[in-house]
Amino acid sequence: MPTQPLGWIGSRKLLRQLRDLMKAGGSGQDRLDRVVRLIADDMVAEVCSIYIMRAGEVLELFATWGLKPEAVHRTRLRVGEGIVGDVASSGQPLTLSDAQSHPNFAYRPETGEEAFQSMMGVPVLRDGRVLGVLAVQNKSRRGYTEDEVEALETVAMVLAELVGASGLIGEEEERVTDTMASLPARLAAVSLNEGLGMGYAVPHERGIVIRQIVAEDSGSEIERLERSLGEMLGAIDDLLRRSELRGLGEHLEVLETYRMFAEDRGWLERIREAIRGGLTAEAAVQKVQIDTRQRMSKVKDPYIRERYADLEDLGNRLLHHLLGAEGSAEAADLPDDVVLVARNLGPAELLDYDLSRLRAVVLGEGSPTSHVAIVARALGVPVVGRCPDLLTRVRPGDFTVVDGDNGQVLLRPRLGVRASFADAIQDRAQRRAAFAAARDLPAVTRDGQPIVLLANAGLLVDMQQLEESGAEGVGLYRTEVPFMVRDAFPDVTSQTEVYAKALALAKGRPVTFRTLDIGGDKALPYWAGTPDENPVMGWRAIRIGLDRPAMLRQQLRALIRAAAGAELRVMFPMIAEVAELDRARDLVDRELARHAAAGGHQPSEVKLGVMLEVPALVWQLPALFGRVDFVSVGSNDLFQFLFASDRGNPRLARRYDVLSPPALNFLRNLSVQADAAGVPLSLCGEMAGHPLDALALVGCGFRILSMPPAGIGPVKTTIRGLDLVPLAGFVERLSQLPSRSVREQLRTYALDHGIPI
Repeated sequence: MPTQPLGWIGSRKLLRQLRDLMKAGGSGQDRLDRVVRLIADDMVAEVCSIYIMRAGEVLELFATWGLKPEAVHRTRLRVGEGIVGDVASSGQPLTLSDAQSHPNFAYRPETGEEAFQSMMGVPVLRDGRVLGVLAVQNKSRRGYTEDEVEALETVAMVLAELVGASGLIGEEEERVTDTMASLPARLAAVSLNEGLGMGYAVPHERGIVIRQIVAEDSGSEIERLERSLGEMLGAIDDLLRRSELRGLGEHLEVLETYRMFAEDRGWLERIREAIRGGLTAEAAVQKVQIDTRQRMSKVKDPYIRERYADLEDLGNRLLHHLLGAEGSAEAADLPDDVVLVARNLGPAELLDYDLSRLRAVVLGEGSPTSHVAIVARALGVPVVGRCPDLLTRVRPGDFTVVDGDNGQVLLRPRLGVRASFADAIQDRAQRRAAFAAARDLPAVTRDGQPIVLLANAGLLVDMQQLEESGAEGVGLYRTEVPFMVRDAFPDVTSQTEVYAKALALAKGRPVTFRTLDIGGDKALPYWAGTPDENPVMGWRAIRIGLDRPAMLRQQLRALIRAAAGAELRVMFPMIAEVAELDRARDLVDRELARHAAAGGHQPSEVKLGVMLEVPALVWQLPALFGRVDFVSVGSNDLFQFLFASDRGNPRLARRYDVLSPPALNFLRNLSVQADAAGVPLSLCGEMAGHPLDALALVGCGFRILSMPPAGIGPVKTTIRGLDLVPLAGFVERLSQLPSRSVREQLRTYALDHGIPI
């Protein structure tokens, strides 16, 4: 036995010996038995042991030199148990001069290891997975050097190849262990649809390969296009008739919209023109996809980008029909619990999968307003997106937990983590049942104060959720979407149809239409504007409307026509001074007079309001309140202006909290002044849809909240569990604190008073 520990020269010698041993043949067990003796000799160690990961996160002693032979295949440790389990759990090496004094030491009498003091363990890693642990032990106290640790890690790399290819455990068990023995990882994401789901990762692969670019006969290529288009439309119609989608009106609405995109004359004509230019049908589809993608890349607003994503999905679907390719969703042997992983998805692609097995969706891109998120929301499937590391970190079959509540993805989590999330999923199901039961109950506090809960919308498909969520109306209808998915400015007739349909779907509930909030980062594809250095604070919204009054007047004209005989509620965005409101009101008055002169059927009532996003407007409240019928706080923009904090900058994402004393003071003062003036005040930003934030808003004096439909059930449950008078006093005290955030104090108050959050 050598008298010196293993160094770099010895390491190279040992690696050569291991290589020769691996080539020598014999069973995997025989080679492991020889490996441990070889390593012990070169490491000047009395013990060398190899533990291999088995199914169920159990490390089994497979080979040893120095411990009792009868311990082999008998000694087992859970991941995290003992020093060996600690190494497997962390995926990091561990050196101890007195192993038995370590708090995680787990004594196994069958091994005889009580005679050994020092210990070094390194994980056996392959492709980021923990296959096992390699450990050496010494009787005397020994301080292992960094060179020795690095040398043993190098040996473990070679050993990983032997373990991975030796067939030491059965093929079926290896498939299970392959997903369970990997190092855990947490990926940050953005919640697109709240909820929890877990299962096995299934990457969405389209598998489209175009082999012929140039057409031999353009006429036959156009015939191929028309034939494949008919097949595609038939397949979409089949989706519309699927039994599991019956009664889910939102899915049908999304797919009908999606089908309309498929028949869009402009899209199809661009494809035909490319074929006439000499391309094959599939090459022409791909060319139009690329052109569309380039146009989409210039639009920063995710809400609008997702409308283009539907065309991307349709192009892929059409290519599948042209090439006769089957999608992975139809061909794959799926596990019972599927977590679908993709860069992006269209709504029809999601519905290609077996919905009874679909537990969650993770996207590298995406936004909450995407069609796939809307479809998933109606199905109750959690979705997270904007996860840039997703496709490089996840492997097929990885066990994956999707936390749509907190915007995170847990890859290959340990058993304890899985159990915790399983409990949370069960608890969430029980709460959903409670929300559904309370849908028709009033949102009234325990001491009798009613709170009006409204929904935010931006598409006609969003209106389908009013009934299901129990919303009392629409507090914010974003009107810009029809403008941004077209190749030309929509005329008054087209706009009128959209607004009239929205009012009809509301079934008498109030709908507040926000006029165009375009410009800045929401560029119209047919409008060549000058880019702003700071687009959110640039030429946008009402500023464009007042500078281009013909455009705003056309929209107002369409709104007035659509609301014939009904109440019309119009809200102007980005008002920074009362003078802007006066100019906008003048345009409304002109259009009302024009409509009356033409003998048009007038709205039964016209109510005008502003979205308060610019802090300067707060210092003009007396003049403002005398001119409006309502005010709605747009908290998303307001607080980024208030804190001078770009909400799109990840470095500032958690730096400032809307539940902070300055923010609460701002909201309380605004509420007091609106109440004194008798002007209804609402809030329609993201914070309204979170129970804890909504609790603070109610405490600040807000009695109208507008939120995504999914937030109405949880917020209503919170409201029905609180007493307003003590809450208002507590929030007032919080607003006087010097703290950066009072979120935890408010959470504690809710728990102490039995308020469900």
